[in-house]
Amino acid sequence: MKIGYACLVIGVKNTNFRSVTMKNASEEKLLEIIEHNLKSLNNIIDYNIENNIKLFRITSDLIPFGSSPVNTLNWWEIFSSQFKLIGEKIRNSGMRVSMHPGQYTVLNSLRDDVVSRAIADLNYHNLVLDSLGVDRKNKIILHIGGVYGNKEEAIERFIQNYRLLNKGVKERLVIENDDKSYNIKEVLSIGNRLDIPVVYDNLHNNVLPYDKLKDDNYWVNKCKNTWKREDGPQKIHYSQQDKNKRPGAHSRTIEVEEFAAFLNNLDNYEDIDIMLEVKDKNLSAIKCTNMQ
Repeated sequence: MKIGYACLVIGVKNTNFRSVTMKNASEEKLLEIIEHNLKSLNNIIDYNIENNIKLFRITSDLIPFGSSPVNTLNWWEIFSSQFKLIGEKIRNSGMRVSMHPGQYTVLNSLRDDVVSRAIADLNYHNLVLDSLGVDRKNKIILHIGGVYGNKEEAIERFIQNYRLLNKGVKERLVIENDDKSYNIKEVLSIGNRLDIPVVYDNLHNNVLPYDKLKDDNYWVNKCKNTWKREDGPQKIHYSQQDKNKRPGAHSRTIEVEEFAAFLNNLDNYEDIDIMLEVKDKNLSAIKCTNMQ
């Protein structure tokens, strides 16, 4: 079992990521920021190795305007040596990385331009992972998208548009249940139709359950059947509810006792990689890794 965290590091120098507005996105500024961000990613990977963290989600903001015509740089070629160095560290340490496009990457939109941008964004994420030289076990996580007043049609649109993706993206893509539109049963149905691995998110299921009588272990086992050997170990997302915020809000930190109870309820958690979604990021990842 690998336990990891997403994107940002708390309390570690020289690990921040920079961005730029479209107005100021000159070639010179883009080169400067990409170089800075790759140095930060390299430092994060070093930190993870030092702290025995084997699972990490790379920020989608690594390359500013990475999927936009605003950025015309062949950044994957210009910075190939930096990508190669970081990728070698990831592979040699046995780390597994992933990326998670944001809420505006919507493959089942009613608008063709939104779908085109979603495909371009998935291509960008795949290019980052390809540039690092990591294999298809290093995944891109995507939500199904919107409902648009007709869930059946929205699902069919996702399935239709999925078929437009290139082979590399398809090999990396995994889908996840969310807390607003698509419950785990619906995502499993889509995953089975398209032969896509499904990532189970426990907190999303608490907020938007299909069946409250079926526990985490039931759904983790159902999702496990969607993962093939070439996809790597099953991956799930784990988080705890912030009791002072809206349903689905992530907690400040992971309470170890609650996490241990979650693990002990699973049939075989040792074969699962667990991404913690929590405000204190690496601090909870270290805490939970050390409890093993």
